[in-house]
Amino acid sequence: MEQRSLPAGKCVSPQAGQVNGRATSEYEYNEEWPTRMPNSVRRYHSDVKHETGRAPADAQTFAQRDTISRRGKFPPQRGTPQAQSPAGRMRQRSGDTEDITTRRSNNARNGYTRLRVHWLVHVGLAMVIMAVGWIILSSVADWWQMTQDDWHYGRPRTYQTDYVVGHDDADANPSHFIALNLHRRIEVMECPGGDCAKAKIYIGPLLVGSNQDLAPVTLDFKDVTADHKLDMIVNVQNSRFVFINENGTFRPQRPGESIQL
Repeated sequence: MEQRSLPAGKCVSPQAGQVNGRATSEYEYNEEWPTRMPNSVRRYHSDVKHETGRAPADAQTFAQRDTISRRGKFPPQRGTPQAQSPAGRMRQRSGDTEDITTRRSNNARNGYTRLRVHWLVHVGLAMVIMAVGWIILSSVADWWQMTQDDWHYGRPRTYQTDYVVGHDDADANPSHFIALNLHRRIEVMECPGGDCAKAKIYIGPLLVGSNQDLAPVTLDFKDVTADHKLDMIVNVQNSRFVFINENGTFRPQRPGESIQL
């Protein structure tokens, strides 16, 4: 503080001393009052209402400036958190975003985002697969059966056998029988005693249905009338047609005629 010398022999009144002291304090107050901030500094005005005894949000008191100036004199400690710059905050946010993205990708890779499907969907898929499998298996089975029939019976379907039925035949010369499915018409040719010059042809039923021209025909011989003569049975798939052995030849079964298969 600047001290002023007074002329000797003069007394200063108390009022004059108070005036000088007030001027001195105002002078010191003017020196400590902050200067006007430059235009490049951005001021943020607070929306907080002024209250009695509280300074505005954008104004700093002398105690706050003193605390800030003291903090600026000492270097920050290692354990003390510091205010980050905008660039640092942006790097931290980008790091957090990358961390979240990595976690989401890891969760997706681990199967956490897998959708749950209703159990009826699985049942429907299983039924569709079973139906398709059944169709495929049926087609394969039909193809295999058709192939075996081609190997055994040829086309048209033909079956041959030898039997002694009492028509000018014997064990040494059995009669020869040929069963034929010709365009869905069943025909049986007999060569008595193996002599086809005496051949007899028996006309059987007409088959109805798809692919019936490929149905194989087979022959069995059995006494169904208990007269000690072998009768002829024509087999076409699940059907049987009986021809009765009578008077050296075969005739179709009459309606109502009793037989024992």
